[in-house]
Amino acid sequence: MNVLLVHAHEEPKSFNGAMRDVAVRTLTEEGHTIEVSDLYAMNFNPVGGRHDFTSLADPDFFKYGVEQAKAAEAKTFAPDVASEQEKLFRADFLIFQFPLWWFGLPAILKGWVDRVFAAGLTYGGGRWYSNGVFRGKRAMLSLTTGGPPSIYSPRGLNGDLNTILFPINHGMLYFVGFDVLPPFVAYAPARVAPEQRDSYLRNTRSGCDLGR
Repeated sequence: MNVLLVHAHEEPKSFNGAMRDVAVRTLTEEGHTIEVSDLYAMNFNPVGGRHDFTSLADPDFFKYGVEQAKAAEAKTFAPDVASEQEKLFRADFLIFQFPLWWFGLPAILKGWVDRVFAAGLTYGGGRWYSNGVFRGKRAMLSLTTGGPPSIYSPRGLNGDLNTILFPINHGMLYFVGFDVLPPFVAYAPARVAPEQRDSYLRNTRSGCDLGR
């Protein structure tokens, strides 16, 4: 199976980095092919714009979604965007590895979605949700939080984590057709005992069983 792991943390020695490394090692040992887009290491530009295209359909009036659709037809995406799109289409399984920031994706990862999940290429013309481009493929979020599980419960201070993640799981991943697996969450790894961090990493390894 081909796996794409999109990693969004600036510090290689972070707990997110450790989770990434465990996932890569485990999936490789299981015989899967894994590609990693380490967005900070790549210095990935999260801001979409004219630079996403090698030529423009309408140079006088720029409309991002229209230019994406035209580029999907003409294959005129800029090399950095096209490279990530090729990885995405090769993948049978997509993993986002990130710290939860302001109840959502870090900007660099949201920008990756904006630029790579291009109109006309990954959705459009009735191709969405159960009829999406990536139907039959799977995706999953793997993330850390700053707070404990109690504040991400339905009655917790921050509200239900599944509700917080709904715009990502439903509005991004399922929107383009992925079957979305339950997220793997390491709660407050900076604040728990070493034994709990070890448990998170063991569970990360177990969560990489793609036969489930």
